[in-house]
Amino acid sequence: MRIIFQTKLAKATLVVGTALTCAITTPALAKENIEDAASTNIYAINTANLEQNGDENTESQAPQDWSVHLQTTHIEQRKNNFYSPYSSMNSAKGNTSLLSRAEGDSDRSFTFTTTAFLGTRLWRGAEFYYNPELFEGTPFSGSLVGLGGFQNGELQKGTFIPAITYNARAFIRQTFGLGGGDEYIPEGTVNQLAGTEDKNRLVLTWGKVASLDFFDLNEFSHDPRVHFMNFSVYSMAAYGYAADSRGYTYGLVGELYLNDWVARAGRLAAPTLPNQLEIDKSLTKDFVDQLEITHKHLIGDRVGAIRGLVFKQQAFMSTYQDAIAYAQNNPGSGAPNIYNTRKMNTAYGFGLNAEQTINSALGVFARWSWNNNQTETNTLDVGRSIAVGTNLKGNLWERKDDTYALAWAANAISSSEIRYLQLGGQTMFIGDGALQYKPEQIFETYYSAKLYKELFLTADFQRISNPAYNSARGPIDIISLRMHFEL
Repeated sequence: MRIIFQTKLAKATLVVGTALTCAITTPALAKENIEDAASTNIYAINTANLEQNGDENTESQAPQDWSVHLQTTHIEQRKNNFYSPYSSMNSAKGNTSLLSRAEGDSDRSFTFTTTAFLGTRLWRGAEFYYNPELFEGTPFSGSLVGLGGFQNGELQKGTFIPAITYNARAFIRQTFGLGGGDEYIPEGTVNQLAGTEDKNRLVLTWGKVASLDFFDLNEFSHDPRVHFMNFSVYSMAAYGYAADSRGYTYGLVGELYLNDWVARAGRLAAPTLPNQLEIDKSLTKDFVDQLEITHKHLIGDRVGAIRGLVFKQQAFMSTYQDAIAYAQNNPGSGAPNIYNTRKMNTAYGFGLNAEQTINSALGVFARWSWNNNQTETNTLDVGRSIAVGTNLKGNLWERKDDTYALAWAANAISSSEIRYLQLGGQTMFIGDGALQYKPEQIFETYYSAKLYKELFLTADFQRISNPAYNSARGPIDIISLRMHFEL
């Protein structure tokens, strides 16, 4: 696949990556012993990232006063010319179908991000972090439409060519020790300063963050920059988390660590209009409240974790039934339209998330999520979802930093949304003008190869059957190449 970078910075990254790839093919470097390094979760910006570190190192060391890290990720994707007997391409409300090549769509989608992670200590227990970010990319069909579970989590940042820069995160964290012994937080984790903390502690975070920095964590599937790329695999697809049109939010999160338990709760700002950049920073009108409980356990000597999540969203959004009723009472208004009936409404849901290591190389995970799915969405058009997967490190073939993984997910929607779509309605993301309903199914597999130090190249394949719950279209095959570098 020919990778075309749109910015000078991206071109430089490709040149460096190509040079390093060539270098490691030499016999000398092929025999080089590479130090074992723990994988970095770019999204996890708080002590949640340290759930697995419990007993690794309790040695007291001098605290780190500041940190600087960098990540850059480029993802190139191509899709097949799938079967599509109809679409919403000519809809007066705009296209919300993923289009095929025969319908005039390009087969190419890409994203490129570069993020700096800057941190410093302020006073005892307090830290400040700032993450400027550069993004460039475009989805298939020119906008993020046509799927329940989108194929690249980085696409939530929008459609921008040329690249834009913005402030991704800026937040303060305050930690209060509660005893229980010492836990050493290692150097090298983004948005985390190395040092010794109490194992039992209360952590408060306030500022601009991302919801998935704290909630729905998973060791094997959480970050589209290093793990699975599909939204329905790396997150609870029916979790209506708070996010602006770039995937970030603002608010307060509290975390309580007590032995093998972690409780997290937060109020985070939602957009003042669905899927827009402006969010309600007052946290009084448009917001998501969530509570998650995590329990870490051992089965034999193998670590695992189970998480349970409940959330409630309040926002300015329409219900599907209101939109249908409006169309029926106003015959000249055309197909049902959620734009006609928006008002303050609530949505709620639940989720379960589990991970378990089987041996030193193999791990498995599963997710289940559900929401009442009566209102339009601020995240994904998914009412209920299940995902299972496995993650195999390359120990067996003497490539211990490589990873092979595969997963399957299925998404469904409520009867009211099905009816809305069958009547020709469109949401922000889906609507083909008609609907032959079946649950959307996603298969994803990838191989991630460590090329040199923290440079990784990943080949990924996805098959999406019944895209946007429409059995009349698809299946869609997507192949991806991802280059990821951390510093």
